[in-house]
Amino acid sequence: MKKLIKNGTIVTAADTFIADILIEEGKVSAIGLNLSAPEAEIVDAKDCFVFPGGIDPHTHLDMPFGGTVTKDDFETGTIAAAFGGTTTIIDFCLTNKGEPLRNSIQTWHEKSKDKAVIDYGFHLMIGEINEAVLNELPQVIEEEGITSFKVFMAYKNVFQADDETLFRTLLAAKELGALVMVHAENGDVIDYLTKKAISEGNTAPIYHALTRPPEVEGEATGRAAQLTGLANSQLYVVHVSCADAVEKISEARNKGFEIWGETCPQYLVLDRSYLEKPNFEGAKYVWSPPLREKWHQDILWNALKTGQLQTLGSDQCSFDFNGQKDLGRDDFTKIPNGGPMIEDRVSILFSEGVKKGRISLNQFVDITSTRIAKLFGLFPQKGTIAVGSDADIVIFNPKAERVISAETHHMAVDYNAFEGMKVYGEPVSVLSRGEFVIRDKQFVGKPGSGQYLKRAKYNEFITKDQNETLSI
Repeated sequence: MKKLIKNGTIVTAADTFIADILIEEGKVSAIGLNLSAPEAEIVDAKDCFVFPGGIDPHTHLDMPFGGTVTKDDFETGTIAAAFGGTTTIIDFCLTNKGEPLRNSIQTWHEKSKDKAVIDYGFHLMIGEINEAVLNELPQVIEEEGITSFKVFMAYKNVFQADDETLFRTLLAAKELGALVMVHAENGDVIDYLTKKAISEGNTAPIYHALTRPPEVEGEATGRAAQLTGLANSQLYVVHVSCADAVEKISEARNKGFEIWGETCPQYLVLDRSYLEKPNFEGAKYVWSPPLREKWHQDILWNALKTGQLQTLGSDQCSFDFNGQKDLGRDDFTKIPNGGPMIEDRVSILFSEGVKKGRISLNQFVDITSTRIAKLFGLFPQKGTIAVGSDADIVIFNPKAERVISAETHHMAVDYNAFEGMKVYGEPVSVLSRGEFVIRDKQFVGKPGSGQYLKRAKYNEFITKDQNETLSI
């Protein structure tokens, strides 16, 4: 059925204006004032912003880790994402050394089949580089539309790849038109510091942060950036948490390197002191990179404002406090890394960013949606409101107030990392390809309605605005 969204203020990465939106067959078919379509359902967006659906480029749903599996799967995770104003996610597909990449991709297709309520795609982990992997990569891109590859520089003896693997992945990505992503922490140094802490009897959650200091993130970010420049390739640094990493990204961009940076809401509003909460509650805040001292937050906000960092991912990776996080009660290294962030990513950036004057409304849309669509081969199908684009639309009440709580969130996990935080602005209704997933703050979607997205190759020209330079 046709839908006509009326009386709302449309906000894209470039413009803010009052207009109506006509939706036909899942696409935006017209934008203008006083549009008329007698047979269309009228959706009143009075006093609301109308945003393009958020895109979360960093999720871990139904993911095995540390002897357990993340609490939220592709059903609960995408329902929570939709409540939060996200209409597309890109999840990380983990691979196993010595096995064909296709095996892992098929496993992730099985995990997501008939579950997702919004559209989704995959990134692919690269844990080794050899002729078999190199021969399979073109097929992965052409047949699966997976055009981003993740390399871990941390988690020694689990995920960590060596520098040769990273460098050869960068070379292959340049040739094939893919974007390389890195988890940038020096895993060898972390391994040493962690073993030392445990041997000295330091087992509490705070030592997770103390054994992963900002310097190991800064060093690895700088190393990855230099290798990217040497390969003349392109790099996306995930979950940037500290000033040290921002500095290395900014330096590399000033040299003209094709490097992009993502941060996450937890690093913008939470700090290292949360890991010191009594009664082991600090374990709720164990993820990697760890939370930093509070002063790093101003650096991250400024980096988003000035374009040194360009996107916001959630790094959704939820584990219950009871029964999962407490696996590490006597040893912080056994606490499953990760937190529940997928639902509150958009609201926190609006409330703490736009409402407090740290970023503009248009920057908010760019950071949560448009730039992500451009970087990961989804633009202009996703990431904007334009004629011909998918009708992924969020009707957002900027005046609403709510308090974040596990009692009211829609994730399957038993706690919320932002418990008690007051935020301004919330999604009222959310459409995916023209169909309501959330309507008047109620879930009306259907598991399995989300479509798998085959993404286009990385295009360095589309990722930059015409007036943007790399010397910001």
